[in-house]
Amino acid sequence: MSARSKTMIAWLAIAVAVAGGSVGAWLSTRQPSGTPRPDPQSFPFWDAAAEAGISFQMHFLNNEQGEIFKINLYDHGCGLAVGDFDGDGFDDIYFINQLGPNALYRNKGDGTFEDVTATAGVGLGDRVCVGATFVDFDNDGLLDLYVTSTRGGNVLFRNVGGGRFVDITKQAGLEHIGHSQTAVFFDFDNDGLLDLFLTNTAEWTTDNYDKASKYYIGKGGNGFGQVVHSKPESNVLYRNNGNGTFTDVTAKAGLAGRGWAGDAVAFDYDGDGYMDLLVTSMFGRAQLYRNKGDGTFTDVTLDVLGKTPWGGVGTRVFDFNNDGRLDLYIVDMHSDMWMGADFEHKSMELARQYETKRFSYYNGPYVKDYPSLIDEEKQLGREIGFRHEEVLFGNAFYRNEGGGRFTEIGEQAGLETFWPWGITAGDFDNDGYEDVFVPSGMGYPFYYWPNALLMNQGNGTFRNRAAELGVEPPRYGTQLPTAINGRPAVRSSRCAATGDFDGDGRLEIVVNNFNDRPYFFKNQFPKKNYIAFRLQGTRSNRDAVGAVVRLYRAPQVLTRQVHGASGYLSQSSRTVHFGLGDRTDFDRIEITWPSGYTQRLDAVAANTTHTVVEPAQGAVPRGANK
Repeated sequence: MSARSKTMIAWLAIAVAVAGGSVGAWLSTRQPSGTPRPDPQSFPFWDAAAEAGISFQMHFLNNEQGEIFKINLYDHGCGLAVGDFDGDGFDDIYFINQLGPNALYRNKGDGTFEDVTATAGVGLGDRVCVGATFVDFDNDGLLDLYVTSTRGGNVLFRNVGGGRFVDITKQAGLEHIGHSQTAVFFDFDNDGLLDLFLTNTAEWTTDNYDKASKYYIGKGGNGFGQVVHSKPESNVLYRNNGNGTFTDVTAKAGLAGRGWAGDAVAFDYDGDGYMDLLVTSMFGRAQLYRNKGDGTFTDVTLDVLGKTPWGGVGTRVFDFNNDGRLDLYIVDMHSDMWMGADFEHKSMELARQYETKRFSYYNGPYVKDYPSLIDEEKQLGREIGFRHEEVLFGNAFYRNEGGGRFTEIGEQAGLETFWPWGITAGDFDNDGYEDVFVPSGMGYPFYYWPNALLMNQGNGTFRNRAAELGVEPPRYGTQLPTAINGRPAVRSSRCAATGDFDGDGRLEIVVNNFNDRPYFFKNQFPKKNYIAFRLQGTRSNRDAVGAVVRLYRAPQVLTRQVHGASGYLSQSSRTVHFGLGDRTDFDRIEITWPSGYTQRLDAVAANTTHTVVEPAQGAVPRGANK
């Protein structure tokens, strides 16, 4: 292999050497830094975190991503979860941290928050935390909390009321120590209890423990090749026993996976009444598992989806075209690392040129001039277990055609982005079509990259309007206030969630940023009509996770699902929200509960949030709701 070719695949092989360089050209031409923009409240979105009382800061590990920089999964950052833990009708926020305690912010009911971490007892701080999920696992009406960790041990906190939680991990049978990511709770066996699917990656840390910072030192100091060849870890499916304990049923279910799992989303893709599961892979194809209804799953990815992203991280389902079917979006971070360890920022112009283009190989634009890289990529595939004919290199968006069939239309729909991590979706302007926010960027020592606010045009396409609508550039500039190694350190985002935190019918966006304070984008779009629903299961799980709500307004059928966690280390509000535009009329609302019962709502008022309890009688046969 030539020296030049080796440079092109630097992110897999070269030693990381932080070099000097300026991001000035990028910042001045694309996302200018400097003082806050005049009158930020004039934009439809503005970052009101400080005004809302959110002062949390995520701290990274300095010897992994700071002065000593390594390319490993510590740069994936931390997530957040949204849920009403105290049952007052207002969603609260839980932020995750690597170095130092997590933080629980209670919504005071007016869109401002107070830090109640200490009294709640959920700070941890003795381990590197990764993701979190609010869940009422025991159907007692109180949201419990599950937290994942990198080798620090995952934790299940039971909500005991009064704003307090207790650690019941051991009693529940959920002790797990590994390189965990997202925890997805869903009812895979339709018994009315939420089961736990835990995604894990690989053994990408060493056995050397840093006592001061309370973490295991990561691989990657001699190039990313160390990391990508790490031994994969299995995912875990825990069945909820209904008595406060869980049982590992992974082997029987067939959900151990292929390793390197980052995110997962549960939805009934084929309409047979059982929740299926899509799992992303950071190095190799995703896996779509069909729930066979007998406690087992089968991998149907290639038959149903065809090619899937090679470096997928976040995934989410939503109905983008109001046809009554849930579509599937997967964002691919690792395919956008074709520039390798480019700390001199020489790839900046290529990144700008190709940010919405998908390549046929993970070495991106370099393959054109260095075709020998193709054979080298195929060799890597043989080493770590993926085939080029099964993957694509970029984001993917699968339009649901019905009958268990999908068509991939990511580029045509305008959903190809650069350096994406997660996904959150919602109808931000209440025009009746769901939009998408994609937290993005790498941070120090790379150049700044903006988040993407992909607004649904209502014609099957999306347009990035982040700068126009106030999301970009950041309110306090693109650079962090403190330099690293004497060099500017730029901001970057990792995970995002949505919720109507002030009850005005407009969805806010909250973002956990890397080594930075969060964004809290207050929604100030002109008011339009909406309707929202909080669902409570009876025969179904009390959280109603998996329930699908359809709003019929001929010729459209607007569709929303109640999610647990999805989008990458994130959980959005479980309140189901529909924008109605300038109209308040619609034909009817139908709720398909996880139990199989379809409930019809007529003559429900717009511009309010309705609480709907699942009827105790009148179930339909399983699989009747197609």
